[in-house]
Amino acid sequence: MTIKLGVPSKGRLMEKTFDWFGERGVTLARTGSEREYAGAVEGVEGVELVLLSAGEIPRELAAGRIHFGVTGTDLVREKLGLWDQQVEEIAPLGFGQADLIIAVPKIWVDVDTLDDLDAASAAFRAKHGFRLRIATKYHRLVREFLQDNGVADYQLVDSQGATEGTVKNLTAEAVADITSTGDTLRANHLKILSDGLILRSQATLWRSRRAPVDDVEKATLEALTAKLGVGA
Repeated sequence: MTIKLGVPSKGRLMEKTFDWFGERGVTLARTGSEREYAGAVEGVEGVELVLLSAGEIPRELAAGRIHFGVTGTDLVREKLGLWDQQVEEIAPLGFGQADLIIAVPKIWVDVDTLDDLDAASAAFRAKHGFRLRIATKYHRLVREFLQDNGVADYQLVDSQGATEGTVKNLTAEAVADITSTGDTLRANHLKILSDGLILRSQATLWRSRRAPVDDVEKATLEALTAKLGVGA
């Protein structure tokens, strides 16, 4: 039996994850073609590399099909209800940092806080007859955040790409999205609410609380975490 480690299958997240493990004496490598999603692990016996999309990793951890996984804080908390009962945060990896925020048009000069947004939402519904639309792909996190902060008169509209462009395209009045530099927001004439930070996210190593572990796998798990210098 083996310990399964899920890692993003492409792009900078994969490269930086490979670097992070490599710096700690565990070499990860893709094997075969770009389409095969197969990999190899050197440095610890009994560990299997599974290449997945970053969005798949939280569900695979929750289902217990992988023992460890590298993915963003935002994806774990968005995709898993009661996430801390399903996975354990082992170590932040120090890359892939981004903030999940709420932003509105810059021309809304009187809207700078969540209280302002709540008032604007009520006025918008009274004027237009439907709720103010917030485009996002983070429905769970945004809904919980707005509920906790007393914002009520809104509707979430799904956006799986180019979220910042939805305001310009008149399919939403505000957005809730991940940003690292804010450049795309500024290019689309949007501003972040002064208290609109929902979550700070970064690439993180997680352990599944659901994956079964026998005595041999437990020894492998302990050897891996000792090599990486992290707790589990």
